[in-house]
Amino acid sequence: MTTPFTVSLVCWHDGEPLLRAIREAVFMREQNVPAELEWDGKDEECRHALALSLNGDAIGCGRIQPNGHIGRIAVLPQWRRQKVGTAIMEALLDEARARGYKQVDVDAQTFAIPFYRNFDFVEHGKEFMDAGLPHKKMKLKLLPL
Repeated sequence: MTTPFTVSLVCWHDGEPLLRAIREAVFMREQNVPAELEWDGKDEECRHALALSLNGDAIGCGRIQPNGHIGRIAVLPQWRRQKVGTAIMEALLDEARARGYKQVDVDAQTFAIPFYRNFDFVEHGKEFMDAGLPHKKMKLKLLPL
């Protein structure tokens, strides 16, 4: 069965309008994250995963920083539970392995912890608040390709 979407790795310069639209919809409008927290100045140095529907609409995204921190995983509501987030995460983990990273980490919103556990991420430390939302640090040791 073919998926009704594609995921590509892009730089911020090439994907900015589409990446920005997804993050504004999910984080800023849906979750009320303030703009000054969402736009942290790190996007230029990140590799971004961008999910597009077959008709070219931006439906999800995520990023990996040069230090191996994965974040900003966002999927538009109508595309959730259709494996878009899984495909984004797989693309970012493939990128991390290709770069030779030994470990990656996420600051998981607590409701999303089960999603990250599916990839064998392990929780570390205490719950903390970020942008008014509860989070927990999670880490994943990577095996080489």
